[in-house]
Amino acid sequence: MGHHSTSSNGRSNAKAPTSTFSYSTSKLLLLGFIFHVVFIYSVFDCYFTSPVVNGMKSFNVSSSPAKRLVLIVGDGLRADLLFNVNPFPNVPNSPKIVAPHLRSIIEERGAFGVSHTRVPTESRPGHVAIIAGMYEDVSAVTKGWKENPVDFDSVFNRSSSTYSFGSPDILPMFARGATPGKVKTWTYDAEEEDFTKDATALDVWVLDQLKMLLEEAEVDQVLNNDLRQDKVVFFLHLLGLDTTGHSYRPHSKEYMNNIQVVDDIVKQTETLINNFYGDKETSFIFTADHGMSVIGNHGDGHPDNTRTPLVAWGKGVRGPLPDPNGESHDDYSAPWELPHRYRRDVEQADIAPLMSALIGVDWPVNSVGVLPDADPSRPGYLDRSSGDKTIAEAAFVNAKMILEQYRVKNDIKKQHTVLYSPYAPLHKNALEAPGETELKTIETLLASGSTTEAKRRSLTLLQTSLQGLHYLQTYDRTLIRTIVTLAYTGWALFTCIYLFRPEQAQSNPLYQTTVNFVTGGTLLLSWAVFFIQKSPTTFYVYAAFPAYFWQQVLVHAAPSFLRMVANVGYTSFLSQLTFVVVCTQAMVLGYTHRSIWSVGLLAIAIVWPLTWSSKASIPKPLIWTWVGSCFLTAVFPLLPVDKTESLPAVIIGGLSVIIAGYIGLRGVKSQLTTSQSSWGSVSLIIAMMLICASSVAHLQSKRGLPVLNQSLGWTVLAISSSIPFTRFGYQSTAQSRILRYFLGFGPAFVVLSISVEGMFYTCFTACLLSWLEVERKLRVRPVTPASESTRNTTAALENYRFQADDLRIALFFLFFVQIGFFGTGKYVKCPISSVVSFYLAPVYRLIPIFSPFFMTALLIFKIVVPYVMLGVTFAELNKALQLPPFSLLLVALAVVDAMTLSFFFQVKDTGSWLEIGQSITFFCVTSSLLVWAALISAMGEYLMAGTTRDTIAVKSE
Repeated sequence: MGHHSTSSNGRSNAKAPTSTFSYSTSKLLLLGFIFHVVFIYSVFDCYFTSPVVNGMKSFNVSSSPAKRLVLIVGDGLRADLLFNVNPFPNVPNSPKIVAPHLRSIIEERGAFGVSHTRVPTESRPGHVAIIAGMYEDVSAVTKGWKENPVDFDSVFNRSSSTYSFGSPDILPMFARGATPGKVKTWTYDAEEEDFTKDATALDVWVLDQLKMLLEEAEVDQVLNNDLRQDKVVFFLHLLGLDTTGHSYRPHSKEYMNNIQVVDDIVKQTETLINNFYGDKETSFIFTADHGMSVIGNHGDGHPDNTRTPLVAWGKGVRGPLPDPNGESHDDYSAPWELPHRYRRDVEQADIAPLMSALIGVDWPVNSVGVLPDADPSRPGYLDRSSGDKTIAEAAFVNAKMILEQYRVKNDIKKQHTVLYSPYAPLHKNALEAPGETELKTIETLLASGSTTEAKRRSLTLLQTSLQGLHYLQTYDRTLIRTIVTLAYTGWALFTCIYLFRPEQAQSNPLYQTTVNFVTGGTLLLSWAVFFIQKSPTTFYVYAAFPAYFWQQVLVHAAPSFLRMVANVGYTSFLSQLTFVVVCTQAMVLGYTHRSIWSVGLLAIAIVWPLTWSSKASIPKPLIWTWVGSCFLTAVFPLLPVDKTESLPAVIIGGLSVIIAGYIGLRGVKSQLTTSQSSWGSVSLIIAMMLICASSVAHLQSKRGLPVLNQSLGWTVLAISSSIPFTRFGYQSTAQSRILRYFLGFGPAFVVLSISVEGMFYTCFTACLLSWLEVERKLRVRPVTPASESTRNTTAALENYRFQADDLRIALFFLFFVQIGFFGTGKYVKCPISSVVSFYLAPVYRLIPIFSPFFMTALLIFKIVVPYVMLGVTFAELNKALQLPPFSLLLVALAVVDAMTLSFFFQVKDTGSWLEIGQSITFFCVTSSLLVWAALISAMGEYLMAGTTRDTIAVKSE
């Protein structure tokens, strides 16, 4: 784009026009890094601000049917595998009914349905929804997992006492969030969560602790008195199913056995409680915090993860209701063979108000759950023997509780918002508090005995209040979207200044003063509004970036950009712009349709060669290598993402690395040191294959991971990963250096692979090296010492001039960045959702004990390895094109945020968790692409420092 003088090699030797603009690329990269890191958080400020506020009054029902409640959570239990008839057909001699006790409750004396969870389908947010009645805001993930203070109300905090037994990851956070001493906990050691052992022992431990507590109460009168108070809660957290599901997957015999153990624990718990109290005044609720995918993971919004069982029985809970026409059932529940029993589904947060109503405690003030019985059109879970008025009063309490949250949040927003506009449906009378008219109407209906109409109006008020809460939660969304749009478009144009180096007209003081006044005044006005509204500090930072970007563009480049477009021609400009938009949006589509990556690989394999100049001398073997490697790499995104552990595939992957390494070694025989170290890496790959085979055999036979295997695995991984960096300073060719990195990381792709990842690593690397050689052949010119020296000076980068072909190379680079991530289907059911959707089975070969930090570190290491190969290839490509470091990266910076902005507007905070969770991660990943691409480039330049080569690629034009 643009016309300028060029040298014979096609690169401009014209000096950049004198300008007041400082072309510091290091400044650009640093500013871009800060900008993108800061704006990742904008998605949370826009879509997921914390719903927790303080100052609400509490409410409760005047009477309660039960004196105490037992809550049992089967962590990681899928609804279908509990309810289905013959749910484990592939397990020999599996029972038709896997949980006979819970089945008998459903059939004879309880209510049941599906509890629908939200993402992330993890234990912390799942338990928060069940026990506190609220969906923890997604930004809470920044607090970490363990040792988190819970700054919201819960059923436990409202009980007289809560006795909880289970995992050290769950129980302590509710104890810290409650009144001191109210929530008592019994937990096992974290080291007991061993993925290679029988996890049912964890559940049996919970039951044993309950037994010992009740036995102790027989001789401890103080404890006995405490236990016999009203409004006591027992909480049994059974982690075994989650651990078993991760280790053996949910359709395994082990998972089936664990369900049977849980069913027996439920039966024994009910017997223990009834025998101890002897009054049948206890309510029981059994549910799960999340489900489990077919490969033993959870976290995303797939229905297998979001559909959990809910069974309620005991005092205050209705018995089974007939459903003669099966109207409450669908295809999902057909295998349950319960068409004659009414199925009542709920949202996970609805369980908290149900528990509050059963034992008459104050409802958690942050709860947004809806009591199932508040809907007069459908049966709920409460026993109607106490009368419709009691249930109608509970529905009224539910409505008042949520309306109270709206009132408090409305007052806060009104006090600090310029030109505030409240939610109109709740402000029909300006002289009354929000929703006051509706409250008075419902109270009159209850007094007159019109319970059905009272419930209907309570439900309407409740739903309106929830809509009002959403209105307040999203009140600043338009403002933030505007700022984000201006920021990302401003950044793209700001980067273009560095690419095109526009000539500047003579300084026009009036124009510059006007621009400075408008941008500076807008920024100061925004800050003043933020100060009045007590907006988060991040808002001030958000506004500063677009103000700076646009001020720089308007002052230094806007007139020149317009002239440049006119010189190039609007048709040519629009065609290039369309090309960029089509390519970036195709990559956007690839995040939800994995086949797009395969189509893209086939396109560059077939279509791109057709555009090569007839003057280009590309050897046919290289052409076939390029086409073949693209075709092979294109296979992987099409493979099923639900992979099972396949040792043969892992071994073949290791062999593919060795074979590719042998082919590469034939070209570097003259370099003895490189050859020796590479053969050493090959030996370590073979050793890792043997260790991996032994470890897999032990783990699959449930014999645990031998300490020797674990030690050898870590040793080989550490040695092999360090070999490429030994004798780093010595001079070598680019080919030999790249080969050392490829073979050095081979053992990592053996031990951390579940199936075909090793083969992908080989094909992906072959594709990259073929790309490098093709680009080299397209632009052949001997290297001169001067050109090499110039390349390493700052002046070379400052004098870089953009050419249209660089745009294609930059798009190729961005494409390969994402192929490296999505190529092997790292995510389950969808290309991307959350890090927990990575396969954990390979990690157990090195770490059998639950250790989030080290497990995550290994998964990240596995992600990074293909990017080492991309980084060194891209660095060598810069050299091959006789370009300064990071020059092609500048082109990528100007186009990558077309994807980021698309995903920002696609973020959802409603709908299925599959949609919500994906949309958040899409934005975060693409917003991180600049940072990641810069790190890849810097890493490649560092790792390839000091290499030599025979030719440099520079095309004559």
